Amino acid sequence: MTNESNLSGPGSGQEVMLVTGLSGAGKTTTLRVLEDLGWEAIDNFPIRLLERLIGKSLGEEPPSRLAIGFDSRTRGFNPEEIIDLVKQFTTRDKVQISTLFLDCSGAELERRYNETRRRHPMAMGRPVIDAIRAERELLAPLRRWSDMVIDTTALTTNDLQQTIRQRFAGAPSDEMSITVSSFGFARGMPPLSDLVFDMRFLDNPHWVDGLREKTGLDHDVSAHIMEDPAWDEAFSRIRDLILMLLPRYAAQGKAHVNLAFGCTGGRHRSVHTAEAIAQALRDNGFSPTVIHRNLGSRAADQIEGTPQT
Repeated sequence: MTNESNLSGPGSGQEVMLVTGLSGAGKTTTLRVLEDLGWEAIDNFPIRLLERLIGKSLGEEPPSRLAIGFDSRTRGFNPEEIIDLVKQFTTRDKVQISTLFLDCSGAELERRYNETRRRHPMAMGRPVIDAIRAERELLAPLRRWSDMVIDTTALTTNDLQQTIRQRFAGAPSDEMSITVSSFGFARGMPPLSDLVFDMRFLDNPHWVDGLREKTGLDHDVSAHIMEDPAWDEAFSRIRDLILMLLPRYAAQGKAHVNLAFGCTGGRHRSVHTAEAIAQALRDNGFSPTVIHRNLGSRAADQIEGTPQT
């Protein structure tokens, strides 16, 4: 999904992020989230005026964190010239500049444009898929050159918002952000997880009278899961593995770690395990964020009438 180089966190001087990518891949959403995080965000800014914003502010103090959005619609857009221009800014001592490229598959972009009935900026009377191919070819140099690439093909708007918040919230460099989530395999794999654990080997409370409509947050569901002979050893090994890996991730400079626990429907075993792991992390000095992706989904862990384990 990503291709990362040395992206700096907030520090002294001016931090500038150029946000670009394929039309429909999520640039507007990204800029809105960055603005919520305290960045000064500008969209479709004329490239030729970059010099006036980076390191300067027309006699005023320049914004410390500036996000500039541009794409093929921007006046004066030329990928090679943009790269050459930005290279000039990287030599400035008080400017940290990076580029974020938002990518997406052609089929998914075509679906988004057809669904919203929006006109692709490079369509000019031709089919949407042809316009997407032309823009991808035009933007290829920028994609190769960018510090980070986020592929939004499998991301919902909420997924993308969460991704941007996790990566650019500005947590101190010595504090790693940890997200623990539960999900249902029946509703798709989470696209952003670093470690995924499949908890479907545990006995499924869905097939126990009185537990189906409850969730892993309920005591009797948790009790049922922990009665499984495999629970104690499996949980201990998973917990110990995570506690062993987290300091090593931090030592490598990883700012965000996403741990995901899955079961069939995402309402029982995965929820209980995510909560148990999150508590174990708190007991060891971490402050995880817990997300239950499918907790509000209907209790339907059945495919063609066959119990799923």
